Amino acid sequence: MAEPLCKAAVKKCKETMPQTPIFSSMLGSSCSGQVQPDMGERCVDPVYQDGNLVSGSLEALIERLVPTMDYYPDRTYIFTFLLSSRVFIHPHELLAKVGQICIKQKQQLEVGTEAEKAKLKSFAAKIIQLLKEWTETFPYDFQDEKSMKELKEIAHRITQCDEENGTVKKIISQMTQNLLMALSARSQYQEIREKFRQPVTDKGTILKTKPQSTQKDILSVCCDPLILAQQLTYIELERVSNIYPEDLMQIVSHMDSLDNHKCRSDVTKTYNLEAYDNWFNCLSMLVATEICRVVKKKQRTRMVEFFIDVARECFNIGNFNSMMAIISGMNLSPVARLKKTWSKVKTAKFDVLEHHMDPSSNFCNYRTALQGAAQRSQTANSSREKIVIPVFNLFIKDIYFLHKIHTNRLPNGQINFKKFWEISRQIHDFLTWKQVECPFEKDKKIQTYLLTAPIYSEEALFIASFESEGPENHMEKDSWKTLRTTLLNRA
Repeated sequence: MAEPLCKAAVKKCKETMPQTPIFSSMLGSSCSGQVQPDMGERCVDPVYQDGNLVSGSLEALIERLVPTMDYYPDRTYIFTFLLSSRVFIHPHELLAKVGQICIKQKQQLEVGTEAEKAKLKSFAAKIIQLLKEWTETFPYDFQDEKSMKELKEIAHRITQCDEENGTVKKIISQMTQNLLMALSARSQYQEIREKFRQPVTDKGTILKTKPQSTQKDILSVCCDPLILAQQLTYIELERVSNIYPEDLMQIVSHMDSLDNHKCRSDVTKTYNLEAYDNWFNCLSMLVATEICRVVKKKQRTRMVEFFIDVARECFNIGNFNSMMAIISGMNLSPVARLKKTWSKVKTAKFDVLEHHMDPSSNFCNYRTALQGAAQRSQTANSSREKIVIPVFNLFIKDIYFLHKIHTNRLPNGQINFKKFWEISRQIHDFLTWKQVECPFEKDKKIQTYLLTAPIYSEEALFIASFESEGPENHMEKDSWKTLRTTLLNRA
């Protein structure tokens, strides 16, 4: 397996927080992190710098979330606060507090005049809009009965604001129906989520006592590097579509619970992240398997060059995750030690790919390429030019590192909201990229092979590698002897 998702963090990344986080593609055009004019900057709680909210108590931040007659929270703020709030408070508890604030404001408006009734209707419309954004963006916050109960209670109070008109009731009914559909869709995905492929260890499959000329390999299924890169991109986009913002935020909330030596009972498993990480590992091992199990050196050389071309096509598409997985597979020791094979490979293109994925200076070359792909995506007219699939493991590490180098709370006890602006900005970028519709048609034959072809364990890869090119020194000879004996005894 590759390195765990939340292991050691990467080197220091940018701490600069944009004064105006731009989340327009998902949250609408009114998307600055700036304070609303009518709220002023005179309050100590929350605190603003250059018109930007940087810290505040949980109570003050919740009050800022709830609309009033003359105020509706900035949509970027709604997204950032709802995303980060789970670190400090359970969703059902937050809903309860929002409900309490709604009651107070509703009571202040219930005077009885026609003017006050109009204000009450306007207030109700804003609360409905907030709930609508909440249920659409973070439906999983409503998965438990407590949250659904709080939502229904708020909805009931809002319906009373306009009992003469059934419009409010219809809107709330539709919102609830859409929420239940979203929860059902996620539940179904959990039930059918993939079972991790088990590596092959059977001695008859691995030990090549006879040339396997009829054995099926990737080249017999797809010999065009571009087409295979497109099918890999299809798989990537399909899988990344099942990762949600709250999944990514669990990196922060779950690690907090581990740091405190306790595990919150409501922290859902990060199976979406793990399943996607497992895809990366499977692709790396598949590449290594396809290379190591080829008997003839000439065919093995062709296989290596084929995967180099596939990785290059992935890079051109903007699919950096598959590209990194392929390079990782070719850099595994069982493949890297095949010196006779590599001596016949035209490595110039591979050297360019490794340059892009050079880990020095915190993967500076890769980040430059990613930034270029992101800029291309923003101005693109076609779906093909909009594709950006980052190296997921590095993306996760960036979020985790932002979490570890910045405290959740400041010395005065206020929430360090500046930290969560930056985390939410990065998560929103990811959400924007995952919404791109795949422009490539699905090839079932190719995808079936990619997703189900046997992959070797690390032990089996070494055995296959030694079968292809014998041990070159005493250390390799000892390893080969031990591995072969172990496998035969196991059988």
